[in-house]
Amino acid sequence: MKPNKLLTFLVVAAALLVLPLVLQQGGNAWVRIVDMALLYVLLALGLNIVVGYAGLLDLGYVAFFAVGAYLFALLGSPHLAGSFPAIAAAFPNGLHLPIWATIPAAAAVAGLFGVALGAPTLKLRGDYLAIVTLGFGEIIRVFLNNLDRPINLTNGPKGIDQIDSIKFFGLDLGKAHELFGFEITTVSMYYYLFLVLVIISVIICHRLENSRIGRAWMAIREDEIAAKAMGINTRNMKLLAFGMGATFGGVSGSMFAAFQGFVSPESFSLMESIMIVAMVVLGGIGHLPGVILGALLLAALPEVLRYVAGPLQAMTDGRLDSAILRQLLIALAMITIMLMRPRGLWPSPEHGKSLVKSIKS
Repeated sequence: MKPNKLLTFLVVAAALLVLPLVLQQGGNAWVRIVDMALLYVLLALGLNIVVGYAGLLDLGYVAFFAVGAYLFALLGSPHLAGSFPAIAAAFPNGLHLPIWATIPAAAAVAGLFGVALGAPTLKLRGDYLAIVTLGFGEIIRVFLNNLDRPINLTNGPKGIDQIDSIKFFGLDLGKAHELFGFEITTVSMYYYLFLVLVIISVIICHRLENSRIGRAWMAIREDEIAAKAMGINTRNMKLLAFGMGATFGGVSGSMFAAFQGFVSPESFSLMESIMIVAMVVLGGIGHLPGVILGALLLAALPEVLRYVAGPLQAMTDGRLDSAILRQLLIALAMITIMLMRPRGLWPSPEHGKSLVKSIKS
């Protein structure tokens, strides 16, 4: 590694390590915003596999987020013991399984749901695929909203609470800890966990992008007929893309459930899916740094604009609703960015132009 790159890497690493410790001096709200932004980065990285690499437009990605969150909630709370007498007899206080079981289970079940979504949509493209995936996401949300009878599985619109926090090696992230006399709050502890997961996910996505599987996905994205003619099994590759992307969503959902301690169907609306797609498109489809940038901006922007919408509402004597005004400002910002940067804020390099420049030089 070159000295300049090494220095940059060390500076960025140090900044990421001290960021929550600095932000928590002004309260936990800003650290919580950064935590949620990291969760959205995980979601955007997963969706980028489906949309950016394989070129499959998925508007129901939030369904896998919901599956992971609810599975973690069911396995890490007393809810099942209160609904099923057999479970209550064996586990009077609820299952409360360790994270070594709950997180892989959430990832695996979400991946199976991804394959289940991909199987009937193999011959669909473009708008038709978007409509089917959109319907899938809404079906999952409706099921979560209504599976409280005749057997109370999801507790309906009331949601599931008393979800366990993340615990490993005797360390409970749901409690504040002291290190060298400095208190590290709960939200800061989760920040470090989410940051590690994001780094691992970036490494996995980067390796996938440069692998034979990644090149096959990109071939399908550019021209599926040509890819099939070259011997690529497009069916299996599409199913793998859906399954891999959904796995990321399941892990993100399990982290969300542990972080919030509560899940309900309202957290997995259609708007969430649209926002995740917007993060990928706004940052730069198929380009990892762009996807991360888009996710961070769109996750943090609504919270930052709270401080702008409030004074604007006061200037109009309360005639404008601050929530609606905030959405208007977000939409205007997105339109402006896409008009100025139609390929995204940080698009992937155009290989043809790069090749011509290298030949000329």
